[in-house]
Amino acid sequence: MFYHVLKYVLLGPLLRLLFRPRVEGLEHVPEEGAAIVAGNHLSFSDHFLMPVVLSRRITFLAKQEYFTGPGLKGRLTAAFFRSAGQIPVDRSGKEAGQAAIREGLGVLAKGELLGIYPEGTRSHDGRLYKGKVGVAVMALTAGVKVVPCAMVGTFEIQPPGRVLPRIRRVTIRFGEPLDFSRYAGLEGEKAAIRAVTDEIMYEILALSGQEYVDEYAATVKAAQTAERPQKFPRKER
Repeated sequence: MFYHVLKYVLLGPLLRLLFRPRVEGLEHVPEEGAAIVAGNHLSFSDHFLMPVVLSRRITFLAKQEYFTGPGLKGRLTAAFFRSAGQIPVDRSGKEAGQAAIREGLGVLAKGELLGIYPEGTRSHDGRLYKGKVGVAVMALTAGVKVVPCAMVGTFEIQPPGRVLPRIRRVTIRFGEPLDFSRYAGLEGEKAAIRAVTDEIMYEILALSGQEYVDEYAATVKAAQTAERPQKFPRKER
């Protein structure tokens, strides 16, 4: 209920007015039945702008930190994401990844749209990073098609660290659904799920025009953070 209030009454009309999203390929998103929409992830705004342009409800696997933040801001953020039907995902290890897959398969089992960012985290520099294989496991296990999606311009309006987005027009581009039925029964094979994931990322790349990095975004972020000189407090004289 609250999802539709947000989309059609409170938040959706405002986002359409401010950002005037240009939508391409919307006909590629199935009008009914289970499917995965797999997109690049450039901005916190992606969570809101993609659902606004879809006629169907879409459920995202959202990072658990959105549900566990401290203080009033944390409680409000958690309440918002829960009310919007988003599912918290623990990204701390292999077992957490399996739990996320189970949650995603539950959404697909109900014949709904599942939204996922295969990179696993927001791009910190606007480039497209190597996809994690969970999207492929879910697609093959559920036997559903994957619709690639590219958010274009959202990094410029709200890069990581920026609280309020700039008011500029963005583009949301959907590609033709990808059918992986030729890999049926191979969701446990590493080579197969890597091939499916790479094909999905290639289609997102073709839609977005980003520079591609064949490394995981989280790994690159961690390495860059470790390389930064640490600031030490001045010693009192």
